[in-house]
Amino acid sequence: MPASRASHLTAVLALAAIAFVWAGGFPATKYCINAGLSVGALLSIRFAIGTAGLGLMLVLLGVKVRRRDALDGLWLGLVLATLFWLQTDGLRFTTTSKSGFITGLYVIFTPMVALLVGDRLRLSHGLGATVALLGLALLVRESGSAWGGWNRGDTETLLAAVLCGFHIVMTSHFSRRSSGWVLAFMQVAVTGAISLVITLALPAPFGFQGAGPALARGGTWVALLFMGLLATTLAFYVQSTFQARLGATESAIIFSSEPVWTAALAISGWVPGIREHLSPVQLAGGGLILAANLVAELGPRLLRRISPLEAEDVIG
Repeated sequence: MPASRASHLTAVLALAAIAFVWAGGFPATKYCINAGLSVGALLSIRFAIGTAGLGLMLVLLGVKVRRRDALDGLWLGLVLATLFWLQTDGLRFTTTSKSGFITGLYVIFTPMVALLVGDRLRLSHGLGATVALLGLALLVRESGSAWGGWNRGDTETLLAAVLCGFHIVMTSHFSRRSSGWVLAFMQVAVTGAISLVITLALPAPFGFQGAGPALARGGTWVALLFMGLLATTLAFYVQSTFQARLGATESAIIFSSEPVWTAALAISGWVPGIREHLSPVQLAGGGLILAANLVAELGPRLLRRISPLEAEDVIG
């Protein structure tokens, strides 16, 4: 396999693995909220752990922090902090599965943002995004509920999904010129700092007050360490490094598998206190999202194979 194709495949697999890790963050977040941890306390602790982990890696690897890298990471951090507060607060009002599905709408917002900044949209990626959007529409729908079951948490999550599109496009551009380690560290540190300042200013029960009982539970720390080390430290480094080898829209389509994994975890009951159910229509939507990934990744290869065959038919 040529080096360029191997590099592309590695990037695809790396981002697919991160999509699975991020999927685990939804039930982990819901568990902490159900345990009584406020949104601010949860995000402050999660990103403090992530900042410590990434900071340690920067020191051990001797990574130099350039001014441009730091500024790029700062901009990413401002977007990331806003979307995480919206997404996490939304989980107070909506289900784990639904939050994952609505967040997955960034698969359609990303190419819109990418077009705004002049990126080229490949036909296979546009088709994949369209199929994924149809799948997400089926997944979100709750038959018989007012407004299709839409609520405040869903609105907050939708806004977070829009910001996810901006974050993915910004990451694609910044990761081509800046260090992945610095980008990851800066955006996580900025999100943690903003979360801490906001949380300290909030009154009970939205701040750190009353967090003691939740933090006394072992399961809360398992969830926080998972989110801080895997879903933050590892995930943001992988995204900041490997996404440079892919386009923004292609990355978004790979990440669109995240809500499917989120639903699978929520249905499985592996996370204590979280056991949700999906209708056949919603399950069909999950299948369409997986099909969208195949369309985006295999479409160009199939077209390249079909084209020579058509040429042979014309010559014959």
